[in-house]
Amino acid sequence: MSVVSKTDVPLEIIAAAQALEAGKLVAFPTETVYGLGADAENPQAVANIYAAKGRPSNHPVIVHIAPGADISYWAKEIPAEAEKLIAAFWPGPLTFILKRADHIPAAVSGGQDTVGIRCPSHPVAIALLSAFKGGKGGVAAPSANKFGHVSPTMASHVIEEFEQEVQSGGLIARVLDGGQSEVGIESTIVDLSRLATHGPVLLRPGHISAEQLAAVLGVIPASPDAAAPRASGTLDAHYAPHTPVVQVAVEELDDVVQQLQAKGKTLALMSYLAHPAIHADAWRHLPNDPVGYAHDLYAGLRELDHAHADVILVEALPQEKIWQGVNDRLRRAAFDSRDVFEKMLGN
Repeated sequence: MSVVSKTDVPLEIIAAAQALEAGKLVAFPTETVYGLGADAENPQAVANIYAAKGRPSNHPVIVHIAPGADISYWAKEIPAEAEKLIAAFWPGPLTFILKRADHIPAAVSGGQDTVGIRCPSHPVAIALLSAFKGGKGGVAAPSANKFGHVSPTMASHVIEEFEQEVQSGGLIARVLDGGQSEVGIESTIVDLSRLATHGPVLLRPGHISAEQLAAVLGVIPASPDAAAPRASGTLDAHYAPHTPVVQVAVEELDDVVQQLQAKGKTLALMSYLAHPAIHADAWRHLPNDPVGYAHDLYAGLRELDHAHADVILVEALPQEKIWQGVNDRLRRAAFDSRDVFEKMLGN
């Protein structure tokens, strides 16, 4: 496996596209997070993504396509709503779910009859997708990390995540370095596969908000229902570091810290307000705005994970709609940690 510098991208794009065509995996940057890509029409290559990540085979991936690619090749029909969203947000951090064309392998959809499609805006991603099969191919790419773990927003995160695969010369043929991802959290996902019965449905919030979608579609997307298609990154527990994560309201933070320290626990703290009175073993301050917070979130979680504390305390965020995307990621990151935290406190 080779790690590719930004300065070598024009030459390495060709090699990376050839690796994809040969059935290999390529990690590449997008504006949201780094993806682990394979030829979306090669079931064995897609299976290799699942194997490398330890990802359940019924958990779908997203097909990434180049600007101007023929979307009708991937979906049975392209509704007017999709055309409007494409005009407004592509290339960009928006995925929509459509009915999958019959010739597209079910492997990319976790066996469902739908397919997730997006066109990323990162210049390295666009260059790779434009070179792959002459811009007519699709690259299936979930985030380039082990399943359920914190998504990578830098090439170094990918290397760290797949260290064993790097040392053994495994399935990942290339890692393209495009710097830190600009957005920092995964794309917004909207389901357009059941418009006649459900209208548009917001399956995963992200940088593009429900209000922005409504401004284009003329209706606020509905919340997910029990029959909604499975979509990438929507399990209750996801995006989690190895260290337990617990969100704590700002007014309770000092008391929780004192309780933990009285019990001899080490703690890491992620906050967006200054707390000079709190003495954490590790501390990461994030911007006090949703865009800046999202940009730094995963890098911050990875940094605090390296502190090997007993727990990562995250100062609870505002509940305004503009914070929905990062609140969604933190909720999933903390989903499995509450019982562990209660035991730490002796409750």
